[in-house]
Formats: sequence, C-alpha cells, structure tokens
Amino acid sequence: MESVEKQQRVSSAKESRLSEKKKDMLSGYLYVAPFFIIFGIIGLYPAVFSIVLAFQDWNGLGEMDFVGLRNFTVVLQDPLFWKSLYNTVIIGLMGTAPQLIVGLILAYFLNMAAVRFTNFFRVTIFMPYITSMVAVALVFGVFFSSNETALANYVIGWFGIDPVSWKTSEWGAKFAISLMVFWRWVGYNTIIYLAGLQSIPKHLYEAATIDGANKVQQFMHITIPLLKPFILLTVFMATVGALQLFAEPTVFLGSSAFTRDEAMTVVMYLYRDAFNLGSFGTASATAILLLIIIVGAAALNTWLTSGAGRRKKGA
Repeated sequence: MESVEKQQRVSSAKESRLSEKKKDMLSGYLYVAPFFIIFGIIGLYPAVFSIVLAFQDWNGLGEMDFVGLRNFTVVLQDPLFWKSLYNTVIIGLMGTAPQLIVGLILAYFLNMAAVRFTNFFRVTIFMPYITSMVAVALVFGVFFSSNETALANYVIGWFGIDPVSWKTSEWGAKFAISLMVFWRWVGYNTIIYLAGLQSIPKHLYEAATIDGANKVQQFMHITIPLLKPFILLTVFMATVGALQLFAEPTVFLGSSAFTRDEAMTVVMYLYRDAFNLGSFGTASATAILLLIIIVGAAALNTWLTSGAGRRKKGA
C-alpha cells in the first residue's frame, strides 16, 4: 500500500514538473510571438506575395492572370531598365566609394589625441545623417539650381565652365545626387570607423613607434587590418544602400523624377511600373532581379574586401 502511494506521489511530482516546463515554454512563446506576428504581416507575407506576383499580370484591382516568365522577359528587354541599372551603379560608385574613404580618414583624425573639440566635430559630422530629407532637398535644390546665379554654377564659373542644368543633364544630375548621398552618409560611416579605432589597443601603436614605424606604416599595418570587420560592414551596407537608392534622387528631381531617365534608379523604375503604370507584375519581377543583383554585388564586394586582407596577411 505504501509503495503504491509512493509511486503516485512520484508520478504527480513528475506531472507538476512537466506542467511547469510547459508553462515556461508557453510564456516564452508568448513573449516572442508579437515579433513573429508583426514580421509575418509586414515582412514575410509581402515578400512571398511579391514572388507570386512576379509571375502574374495584375493592375492592383482586377483578377490576376498567370503569365509565367513573361514579366521577367519584358523587364530584361526594356532599355529603360538597363539605363536605370547603369544609373544606379554609377551614382552608387560616385556616392559611396568616396564616403567610405573620406569617412575612414576623418575617423582617424578624430581619434587622434592632439585634435581638440572632438565631441563637437563628431556631432557636426553626424548631423547630416539625422537631417530631414525635405531639408536636404531644399538645400541641394537651391545649391544645384539650373539658374546661372545658382551657387554650384557660380563656383564652376570660376574655372571657366558654362552653367549646368543640374536636374536635366546626364552627368549633372548624377553628380548632384552623388554629392547628396556622400554628404548624408559620410558621417554615419565615420562614426562606425571611429568606434572601431577606439577598440584598437593603444599599446600596439606604442610598440610600433618604438620599433621605428611612422604614422603611415602604423595606419597600413595596424589600423587597416584591425578595422577589417568594420570595413566589411560598411562596404556591405553601402553596397546594399547604393543599389536601393530611391529617396535622394526622387526628392531632388521632384515631379520629373519618374518622367526622365538621366538619374532614374532601379527602385524608381520599379516604383514607376507599380504606381504610375499599374503594372505590379513587372514591378515585382524587377524587385526579384534587384534582389539577385544586390546579393551578388554584396557577396562580390565582401569577397574582394576580405580577399585583399588575406593576400596582404599572406604576403
């Protein structure tokens, strides 16, 4: 009789422990459930729907009509798509490559102990990143106005260059938008590099100085190798951001953003197809093509950046 009661107590204890575990698991799932619900609604569902839509003919209101790969064929045979891809790459190179180099140089000088008012300069450099795009557009719209008296035309007039119609010329629009991208994001990359520089132990520079290494040698053989994770991060983010460029050219060009092709990017081409022409199928096909391009470009940039570090280390 006692053994039976003992077995019952043991089994009831096990059941209580199992119920406690189930309660803990349930509470854990409830804590993380809001994130997965929101992600499913605004993240996963639109992505899956876009993939499905890439194989449909749909104007946003009527019934969908399955067309297979026709949307991809239409996009790839459209000269404007290739023109927008060309614009995206050129503006990306002109706007992002200089900001990474200048950001690294600025971070290096801001990290020097001899520089005074470093906090002021850090805040000043980071200000463009948090500035409203509307304010940025107003400033650059005035600076790069097509009028002969605009500040940009006044500056280039010092060198004997004729006034440029910045918003309608092929390279004028690209240069103005690239400068806007550079101005807005150089401070962001500077702060990231500055955080990386502050994580490098000071005794490495002291030992290099004792060994006779100058500042350039310390920068090339200590700073750059130890900043590699931060450089990879900024290169990856800059590549993705450049290929998704939309806000800067749209705000700068204004009403002519989707009617002219001098500075139309791939995302602007996608937006034009979906919301101006009502062709959501080709817009979704463009989005998938852009995703493939972004993954390939980011992987190539990461491989080249990390490969350069490996070759240097091996040498």
